[in-house]
Amino acid sequence: MNIQGIKLIVLATTLAFGLAACEKYDSAEKAGEGLDKAAERAGERMDSASQAMSDQADEAGVVIDDTVITTKVKSAFMAEPGLQSLQISVDTMNGVVTLSGTADSQENSDKAQQLASNTEGVKEVKNQLVVKVEG
Repeated sequence: MNIQGIKLIVLATTLAFGLAACEKYDSAEKAGEGLDKAAERAGERMDSASQAMSDQADEAGVVIDDTVITTKVKSAFMAEPGLQSLQISVDTMNGVVTLSGTADSQENSDKAQQLASNTEGVKEVKNQLVVKVEG
């Protein structure tokens, strides 16, 4: 639900409380006080809902950034001779890239780590590659 939708719901709720207040109280002054309290509660709820949506957007941004980082690292591996055919898994969590799988030499393991480290947005690389020499 977007912010406009939340605002409309809060406005409708406030008006409903206001009408209920008019019926509940004997005087217009008391009804106005009831409406003021209802509007205050509605404003607090709107602030809370806006903060929750902002928090969710921040979390979504991290997931999108991690996906972009993973894609960039994998693309770098595909463009690098010697790494294209290796079975390297790339996992990114909050900018920390974990490499797992196998490399056919220590040199290629180091190369994969260096490429990942040089990728924009990467904070750290955990190289868990196992070097397996065929023979």
